[in-house]
Amino acid sequence: QVQLVDSGGGLVQAGGSLRLSCAASGGTISGYAAAWFRQAPGKEREFAATINYSGDDTRYADSVKGRFTISRDNAKNAVYLQMNSLKPEDTAVYYCAVFPSGGRYAASSYKYWGQGTQVTVSS
Repeated sequence: QVQLVDSGGGLVQAGGSLRLSCAASGGTISGYAAAWFRQAPGKEREFAATINYSGDDTRYADSVKGRFTISRDNAKNAVYLQMNSLKPEDTAVYYCAVFPSGGRYAASSYKYWGQGTQVTVSS
């Protein structure tokens, strides 16, 4: 059973940067696509970024494109999200997810989830 631990969130001023990490244990995630989703208070969980199993195919939501970068280190069994030029509207709990059974953009597709890490961007 794969377990994911999300970390790296925090409070940052607008324009700042954070790097989120997703560490996997209990099994390898190197053969599976992964993604980051986020959920703001009172809103549904939404897709932010996804990466394929080898790391050479990345896709982003329009709202984060050009500011966020998803990456992975299969040797370390980990996935990352570098977030630059943060905006107050990026404030949310960020979740790592792996092992999609269908499309990579849908939260319902993913089998394993991290516990989430809070990102708060002040104006």
